[in-house]
Amino acid sequence: MERECAEPDCNRPVAVELHIPWADNELVCAAHARVLGRQDGVVADPLPEGTDLLERGQRDDGE
Repeated sequence: MERECAEPDCNRPVAVELHIPWADNELVCAAHARVLGRQDGVVADPLPEGTDLLERGQRDDGE
């Protein structure tokens, strides 16, 4: 079963684990990892099963 992003209203598949010093770690999609991973202290750790999504990208229009 494919896991979904932890961010509200996002149904993209998980690709990255964010290590957040002031909160619990979160499993998020590649798009949210790009944004949330820019915060000071946050470490974005790509998951092995999400590597394909990170390499090829993912578009919502199915391409």
